[in-house]
Amino acid sequence: MILKKKQNLKIATILPYKENYTFSKAQAAAIWVCDFFKHSKFKDMNFIYGNTNGKDYLTKNYINIKISNLKSKFSSSTNEYCNNFIKKTKDQNFDIIEIHNRPLVFNILKKKVDSKYILYFHNDPLSMNGSKTSDERLKLLDELDKIIFVSKWVQNRFFEKLDKKLMNKTDVVYPSIHKERKIHKKRKMITFVGKLNESKGYDIYKGAVIKILNEFKDWKAYSIGDESRSRPIINHESHVELGFLKHKKVLEFLNKSEIAVVPSRWEEPFGRTALEATSRGCATIISNRGGLTETTNQAIVLKNLDANSLYKSIKYLIKNNKQRKKIQNKSFQNIDHIISKNTKLIDKFRQESLPYSNFNFIKKKLKILNIYNQGQKLNHRLYNISLGKKFSNGFIRNGHDVLEISDRDYIKNNKTLSFLPTKNTFQKYLIETFNNYNPDILFFGHTKNINPETIDTFKSINRNLIISQWNEDPVMPSLEYSKNNIENIKRYSDLVDHTFITTHPNELKKQLKTIENVHFFFVPVDKNIEFFDVYKLSPQKDLFYAMSHGVNRATLKEGTEDNRIIFLNNLVKKIPDIKYDFYGFANKQPIWGNNFYRSLTNSKMGLNLSRGKPTKYYSSNRIASIMGNGLLTFVDKKVQMNHFFNKNEIIFYNNINDLSDKIKFYSKNDRLRKKIAKNGKKKYFKIFNEKRVSSFIISKLTGKNMSLF
Repeated sequence: MILKKKQNLKIATILPYKENYTFSKAQAAAIWVCDFFKHSKFKDMNFIYGNTNGKDYLTKNYINIKISNLKSKFSSSTNEYCNNFIKKTKDQNFDIIEIHNRPLVFNILKKKVDSKYILYFHNDPLSMNGSKTSDERLKLLDELDKIIFVSKWVQNRFFEKLDKKLMNKTDVVYPSIHKERKIHKKRKMITFVGKLNESKGYDIYKGAVIKILNEFKDWKAYSIGDESRSRPIINHESHVELGFLKHKKVLEFLNKSEIAVVPSRWEEPFGRTALEATSRGCATIISNRGGLTETTNQAIVLKNLDANSLYKSIKYLIKNNKQRKKIQNKSFQNIDHIISKNTKLIDKFRQESLPYSNFNFIKKKLKILNIYNQGQKLNHRLYNISLGKKFSNGFIRNGHDVLEISDRDYIKNNKTLSFLPTKNTFQKYLIETFNNYNPDILFFGHTKNINPETIDTFKSINRNLIISQWNEDPVMPSLEYSKNNIENIKRYSDLVDHTFITTHPNELKKQLKTIENVHFFFVPVDKNIEFFDVYKLSPQKDLFYAMSHGVNRATLKEGTEDNRIIFLNNLVKKIPDIKYDFYGFANKQPIWGNNFYRSLTNSKMGLNLSRGKPTKYYSSNRIASIMGNGLLTFVDKKVQMNHFFNKNEIIFYNNINDLSDKIKFYSKNDRLRKKIAKNGKKKYFKIFNEKRVSSFIISKLTGKNMSLF
C-alpha cells in the first residue's frame, strides 16, 4: 500500500528563551521536550532551538540561539530570539514549527515563516503575554493548527470565558515518565522537591516535618531545590537541605524515599514532581491546586492546606506501615502517563496537522469521485432520501466538481449472464474512470463493491488522494443488523483517511479500537429534496411513520421482531383515537418515491424512531424527511438531540407514556404545533443543510477542522 501521509516530517521545536536545556539545569519544559524527542519517530529530523547557558545538552539535535543581555525599552528579547531563529534557519523549510509556552513567539513567526504551527502550554495561559485576553486566545485558536496543554486544568484555564465547543483543535498530553521495573528498597525518608518558597508550600512542609522528626527519631527529612530570595529555614538535625540536583539525581533520591510531599499553594499547571514520586513508589501527599490531582489518583490529597493537616497525613503513613506499602504499590502500578505511549500521541497530532501534500491545501476547487447507490435498479424510488445525492449537491454548490458512480447499479446493469457477477469488470471500470478523472477525493458510502486492491491502485495513480467513507446506518453492537454494518465500516477502516458516521464516534471506537479519524455528521437537509412546509398545510392525519419492512424490502426473518413494531403497537393501543399513517407495519407495505411525499405531507407530526436502542446522536434519514419538510417531530430524549435543538424546535419524550401524552396534546394545539415545526425546520436548514455538512466534510479531509455544531 502506498501511503499518502508524509512519513518524515521536518520539525523545529522552539523552547522559551530562558529555558535551560542542559543536564545540570534542566527545567520542566526542557525535560518534557527531551523525553518525547527521544522516542519520536521523527527525531532524526526534529531540531530543538533554545538559549542555554552550558554545553551539556540533553539531546544531540539541540541548536543554541544567542541573544544579547542588553535591556532596553526599545528592544525585545522575544523579537531578537525570533529574528535570530529566522536567520539561523533561513535555508530550511520546516513542515511543523512547535513553540513551547510562548504565544508571542508564534505571533511573530507566523508573519515571517510559512509552516504549520503547534503551540504547547506548560503554564497558565492567562498569565502569558499573547494569551491573557479572550480575544487573544480566540485568535490563537483560529490561526494555530494545534494547541496542546500539559493538563486539563491548563486547558480549562485557556477556555475560560470561551465556548468549550472550540476545544476540537486542542488536546492534552501529560508530562510523562518511564515505567520502572520494580520499586527500589525504601528508607525512612520524607522528601520535598521544588522551589523552597511559600508558593510551593515549603513553610507548610517546615511546620509539619519538624513535628514529625521530633516524634519519630528514626526518620529523616530532605529538601531538594533552591531559592534565591528569602525562604523558610528548617533547623533540625534530622533534616538535610540538598540544594538543586540534576534531574537524574532527583529520581535516584525518590527511589529511596518512603514518603514524598507536594503541598503547593501555587496552582500547579501539572505537578511533575508528584508524578515522578508516585512512579518511583513513594507514598505521596499533594495539595489539590491546579493540575496536581491529574498526576495520579493514588496520592493522599490534603483536606486543608496547612502544616497540621500535612503533619497528620505524614504521621498516618508512618504509623500505618501496611497502608503505606499498599499506597506505594498502587502508585507504582497505576502510572498512566508513560513516555512511550504519549509520544505516539504527539506524533499522531503532528501527522494530523500536515496530513496531505500542499497540493491539497492550496486547491480551492476539488475534484470528488462520489460512489454510492443511486437506486436505478429500484426505478429511483429512493431519490427523496438519497444521502449520496445530498452530498453531491452540497459539494457542487460549494464550488467543487463531482463525478458520481452508482456501484450497485453498474454491477446489475452490466451483467452478461444473470448468474455471473461482474465485480471484476466493475474494478476495471473504476480504475479507468479514476485514470481519466484523477480526483482529489474518493468519497464512498455503503458499499462492499470496491476491492481494497483497487483503492491501492488509486493511491499509486494519485499519491495525494484523500479517501473517505461515510455511513448512515446505526452503530449498535447489540443490534444484529448493526453488527454487519460495523463489519462493513471495518472492511475499509485501514484504507481510508476519514470515516463519517451518524452515530457518536465513541460508539464505533468501542468496537474498532484501532480506527482513527472518525467524525459524526448530522444527516443533512437539501432545499431541492426537503421542500415542503407542512406547517402551512392542512393535513388530514395526525402522525406519520414509515419503515422499510415488507415486500421487496428487508422482510423480517421468521421468529424475529423489530423493537419498533412492538413500540408502535403499544402506542396505538394507548391513543387509539389518533389518526395514524404508518407504513411497513401492521400489514401495510412500505411506500417510496412520490407516494412517500404524498403521505408525509398529509400528516401534522412525524415520529423519529430508529431501529435498536436509542443511541447518542443516531438517526436515519428519517429525521431529515419529517423535520426538514416541516412536520412537528418527536424524538427520544436519550438520543441527546438536545445538543442541537431545543424544546421550541423539536419535541423530546422520555418514554412511551410521555410520548402518547404529547402526541394527544399537540394534535389538539395546532397553533403551537405549527410554531415548533416551523422553528425546527428553520434551525435544521440553518445548521445542517447540504452545503454546510459538505463543507464540514471537506474541512476534515483537508485538515482545517471546521466545527459542525
